[in-house]
Amino acid sequence: MSYTIGRLAKLTGLPVKTIRFYSDAGVLPERERTPAGYRIYGDEDRARLELIRTLREIGVDLATIRSLGDRRLRNVLDLHLKTVETQLRSLQRTRAVLRATLARDGDPAEEDLRRLHALGRVGVAEMELLLDDFVDEVGGGVEALHEWLACRRDALLPELPEEPTVEQLDAWLELAELLADADYRARLHRQSREFWEEGREVAAWNEVNAQVTREAMTASRAGVEPGSPESEPILERILALMGLSREELLRSFDEHDPRAARQWELVAIIQGTPWPPEPTIAYDWIEATLRNLPST
Repeated sequence: MSYTIGRLAKLTGLPVKTIRFYSDAGVLPERERTPAGYRIYGDEDRARLELIRTLREIGVDLATIRSLGDRRLRNVLDLHLKTVETQLRSLQRTRAVLRATLARDGDPAEEDLRRLHALGRVGVAEMELLLDDFVDEVGGGVEALHEWLACRRDALLPELPEEPTVEQLDAWLELAELLADADYRARLHRQSREFWEEGREVAAWNEVNAQVTREAMTASRAGVEPGSPESEPILERILALMGLSREELLRSFDEHDPRAARQWELVAIIQGTPWPPEPTIAYDWIEATLRNLPST
């Protein structure tokens, strides 16, 4: 069936001006005109107008609707859902800051305003880009190091809760600053380069790391004091697993940037998980044993 623009407007409840605008904007493709130049529409156009109205009501932009000719509607709606969810998370973060700010007496402090301003610039997308740059720069030029960091990427990027606390928001902003810190990136690269350039394989090292953690945690839970005679054979087993001497491992602890531990602590704060985790406890025990045992 064919409709004039006026008839189509009555059937859909949309003003003639709106339908003409959609036609001119390319979201309602023009099919034919009468000899006098009037637009003619069909049932397909009527159905598309209903779709356009629905999509516009939920906030889909005209450029996206225009692209429907080349894309499945499901893909467009999936993309729009992700956009809406991102916007909601941003609003929830802002709401958490506003609530915390207004819960205190008096005017907002400078720190409150700084937090509000920063959160507007550092959302999930921005944090993901920061982390990608961080992995590329720290792992640059060392294939195994880059692979190891890439494998840990998801763990390095925590998910901010829907209702974050002020502490979690502050940790989020501090994490963003740390990931962007050029000095921190350069130091991590220097400290890790030599270790990973020795031909280590990521999967093999992950397994070694898991065994080392188990050894040290077993000793810690059993109450073996770092530096005690009982701790020495355990340390020797750990050194054998790692393929390092006491001097090499001690040097790695001496050169270790404390900001790396802070990075993982910030991730734990954002996720609301206990700190310190087992690997941190394990390596603290190993370091304390190294420093308290007499030199050989």
